[in-house]
Amino acid sequence: MVPFDAGAISLLPPDEDAHASLAGTGFDERVRDYLRSPALLADVERVGLRRSQRPVRLRDLLVAPSELVGWAEYLEPAGFRDGIAAALFTARGDYLGLLGLTTAAAGQITDSARELLGLLATPIATGVDPWRSLAAIARLVDHATAGIVLTSSGAVQPLPGLPGHPLLTPGSGVLAAATAQLAEGGSLVSFLAPVPARAGDRAAGDGAAGDGAWTHLRITVLAVPPDVRFVASAVVLAGPAGELHGLSAQELQVLGLLVTGASNERIAAALGITRRTVDGHVDHVRAKLAGRSRTAAAARALRAGLFVPPALFVRRTARAPEGRPPP
Repeated sequence: MVPFDAGAISLLPPDEDAHASLAGTGFDERVRDYLRSPALLADVERVGLRRSQRPVRLRDLLVAPSELVGWAEYLEPAGFRDGIAAALFTARGDYLGLLGLTTAAAGQITDSARELLGLLATPIATGVDPWRSLAAIARLVDHATAGIVLTSSGAVQPLPGLPGHPLLTPGSGVLAAATAQLAEGGSLVSFLAPVPARAGDRAAGDGAAGDGAWTHLRITVLAVPPDVRFVASAVVLAGPAGELHGLSAQELQVLGLLVTGASNERIAAALGITRRTVDGHVDHVRAKLAGRSRTAAAARALRAGLFVPPALFVRRTARAPEGRPPP
């Protein structure tokens, strides 16, 4: 119904100047290189495709085809004489990528074919939209109240369906801890992040982990599947801490060091407490987590995300001005 001899779908990752090829057929390697280069985005901008949901044929262009790098230097030399392109948009109206079709003969793409492709562009965009996949991944985690998408470059992008959170902003310690934990292996990581408690939080309490000034949020980090890694590396979610098994704030910090393999002497030095106090904390942790040994307790804490990464430790001897953690 829409004739073509070659075609491709290319998606534009956030903050990038080159599309990623999602699917294609009929193009030689030179054309495929063009589709993966910044030149494609420059041509898209030149003809205004990012601002229009109406497909554009070669003869519909307001600029001469010879002025477009893709046509003049790649497609026409490859033997193509006609073409049509339709921009793909997310449900929010953001530019997602491009569907391009070409024919070896001129004049094959009729008005009705152009209108049909305009109708097909929306369901095609819905089917290939990686942000829908990321939102579906986020829904696997119950009770998430905030979330972001972390790109492979470390940039932060909004996650459809959930608001952001101050802990999940670029350069935050939580995102650094999330990246470090994920780099150690596995597709799912969970840990706790201390946050200043509001008056309502102090009234409701945060289990035994609250100290009157601080509470905890659960951070869940999900590595994304291979088919969407060109736009993201992980989904990072924040939500209620959940069951903490009566662990105190300092015991959660002790667990954060236990899971790294730290000795009691190192834990005492890191937290500024005595070795005897650490010994007591470790005994309490073992009892609360029903671990026969410190190693067993640390393993259970790691699996359940019942620890605070050392990079997020709060010095409780300082007072937090304006609801911010002490330096």
